Amino acid sequence: MVEVTVAIATSERGTPRSRRSAGPWRVAFTQIAHNPVAVGSAIALVIIVAVCLAAPLYAQFIAHTDPFQSNINGTTVIDGHSVAVLQQQTQGLGLGVEPIGPTWNISNYFLGADSQGRDVFARLLYGGRTTLLIGFSSALICCALGALVGIIAGYFGGPVDWVLSRLMDIIWAFPVYLLAISLSVVLLTGGLRLGPIVIGPSNLLLPILIIALIYVPYVARPIRGQVLSLKNREFVKAAIGLGASDWRILRIEILRNVLPTVIVFIPLMMALNMLTESALSFLSIGVQPPNASWGTIINDGLDLLYTRPAVAIAPGIMLVITAVALNLLGDAVRDALDPKAKLRGAA
Repeated sequence: MVEVTVAIATSERGTPRSRRSAGPWRVAFTQIAHNPVAVGSAIALVIIVAVCLAAPLYAQFIAHTDPFQSNINGTTVIDGHSVAVLQQQTQGLGLGVEPIGPTWNISNYFLGADSQGRDVFARLLYGGRTTLLIGFSSALICCALGALVGIIAGYFGGPVDWVLSRLMDIIWAFPVYLLAISLSVVLLTGGLRLGPIVIGPSNLLLPILIIALIYVPYVARPIRGQVLSLKNREFVKAAIGLGASDWRILRIEILRNVLPTVIVFIPLMMALNMLTESALSFLSIGVQPPNASWGTIINDGLDLLYTRPAVAIAPGIMLVITAVALNLLGDAVRDALDPKAKLRGAA
């Protein structure tokens, strides 16, 4: 009898450890880490971000150039010979000049020069910093505002839900790019004034706020629907019955269940916001000089598309790679954090 009691006690002591399951966040991270597509996308994004962050080091210590200053009368050395950065055209009447093409030398106009004689590869790295910054910052602001509006509208309902929903409908009614272009044109004339705070037309905060604002309904609507469903769940009703305050219910019961959805939105919105920023910058109503982005570089290479296509194609390729990597990573995060996605995949 004693041996049986000891055996039972030993098994009971070992049961919690042997049966202890990992938390949902650890399970999701493990699933993402074992997804080769997600790992490959994450590695590609890390490389792109690291290379773009190293833009000042490349420009100063490797290329020895200032990518924001015109170099119309500059020269460079190719195969031991001094060559003008802007060369006389040999086609047609030969009246104009054209920049040198790619040298494929990492330290000397690797992707050639643009119409101002500036190093395209150095500008590509600096432009990537701007595009990634705007995409990431606007995605965070958009997801934060969308989650806030969706949670408040879905939980409180009534007049609060009606007012917030109608406000989202007004923004939703405008085509995305038409609304972004309209806001950009208006704000670029004199900037944005919020009392003592003045945001100039060349400030990167302006496109960040514009892009974040126009996509808030795309995040708020799904969050509101999820909160409406959560509000009728048993654990929320139990918390209400125990006398928990609205703030406590929102913070502990609602936000914790909505947070995975918000995290899934971040990489997807970042890719979408980067494409929107590039479109606005291509139209010259996004990032303003002296800043550069992948969209402004594509615009710079538009006139050189037939003679020096690398100027426009290189930032376009970087946009495609980054957007695809973000979408693939976002799909992997959704599959890991969304139980319904797991059930659909299993079926």
